[in-house]
Amino acid sequence: MNTTTQLPDSLPSSLKTPAWLQQLQWIGDPVSYMETAARQHPEIFAASVVGFGGGLVFVNQPQAIQAILTNDRKTFLAPGSTNRILTPLLGESAVIMLDGDRHKRRRQLLMPPFHGERMRAYGQLIGELTTAAFDQLPLDQPFSARSVTQEISLNIIMQAVFGLSEGDRFQHLKQLLASMADLFRSPLSSSFLFFNSLQKDLGAWSPWGKFVRDRERIDSLIYAEIAERRLQPEGDRIDILSLLMSARDESGQPLTDQELRDELMTLLFAGHETTATAMSWALYWVHHQPAIRERLLQELATLGDTPEPTDIFRLPYLTAVCNETLRIYPVAMLTFPRVVQEPIAMLGRRLEAGTMVVGCIYLVHQREDLYPNPKQFRPERFLERQFTPYEFMPFGGGVRRCIGEALAMFEMKLALATILSRYELALADTQPEFPRRRGVTLAPARGVKMVLTGLRSRQESALAMEMA
Repeated sequence: MNTTTQLPDSLPSSLKTPAWLQQLQWIGDPVSYMETAARQHPEIFAASVVGFGGGLVFVNQPQAIQAILTNDRKTFLAPGSTNRILTPLLGESAVIMLDGDRHKRRRQLLMPPFHGERMRAYGQLIGELTTAAFDQLPLDQPFSARSVTQEISLNIIMQAVFGLSEGDRFQHLKQLLASMADLFRSPLSSSFLFFNSLQKDLGAWSPWGKFVRDRERIDSLIYAEIAERRLQPEGDRIDILSLLMSARDESGQPLTDQELRDELMTLLFAGHETTATAMSWALYWVHHQPAIRERLLQELATLGDTPEPTDIFRLPYLTAVCNETLRIYPVAMLTFPRVVQEPIAMLGRRLEAGTMVVGCIYLVHQREDLYPNPKQFRPERFLERQFTPYEFMPFGGGVRRCIGEALAMFEMKLALATILSRYELALADTQPEFPRRRGVTLAPARGVKMVLTGLRSRQESALAMEMA
């Protein structure tokens, strides 16, 4: 980034496509939109897209992104108000909506459960819930891998957040959360998040009306759980809700019920939707390229029949496969927006104060200079070199980097290892999967159709061990 006092006269080049058409392209086919824009303006361009006040500058040069994400509050500000597109889902007091010191303190409250001993305690849980989900699948019948991984991930995050694994409230909440997530499964239904004019309650049978009623039911269940915990506190609970309820701010005040609700909704949605998508992509790629699956099985076999979760987590090729999965089609396409605080030069262009800027994660991950043949799924690239946090950034960066990154990677690796070690699967659809908008994320368009063809035997595991 050029920080000299002599600033360029030219602003970032704008796309020539009319604004209304850009908005439709961004919602309907964001991958083509970004790739087309990058061919015209390779490293920086100004776009007209909804959800960000109409104007947004996309940046996909790693050093420039580093400058954007590491100069918070000085040159660039990361206000929570830029994330208002998610307000209908998460509320106004969730961590991603907060600014400055309030945001920093809330992040500090939320971080501990996703690290250290508490994280490791999830290892057995991940294996058990993964096995339970796949044991229910019938042989030789097509199923959606995305649906199964959502079941696994939702169960995991429900236990991590609430400490709940059974009961009517657990079942109702899980069902409603899955239903609400599915409401935004396509570009068409996702448009309700981007256009306020579509957010009209026209009755229970209208899309937004159903969303509002599902949200009210979820709120009722969450508030009932909070009220019950306040009446009967249990000091030995380690779930995130209990941790947040016991937390106090600098004046000794606890979080309000509304603040607790908004944080729980953020963790529930961000904590299961994104991880479910990543796991389904991983299953697609390792079965689309059988040589990768076989190499993974050989690596897993070196750990024996009952490996420790932390040993699985450290496996280098498994890590490379998961990283490549998150590189080729990152679930999050953009970093959270930053707002320019004073005129500045970037990549030979002038950014005026008030300009909203994002790092384009998808385009960074598709750079030919970083990832030769970027459309090829090739895990070995992560064994051959180490990428900076601004070259490989599936969880964003800076002060708004994903809080649940460690749990997501732990879950992804352990679930994938469990599935490959126990089950014989095959792709049921010969057509290649491709990414499609799901809410504000990218997900497999067809849901990764697969079939369970059998269970892996101990003999096969032993054979793989000998081959390793």
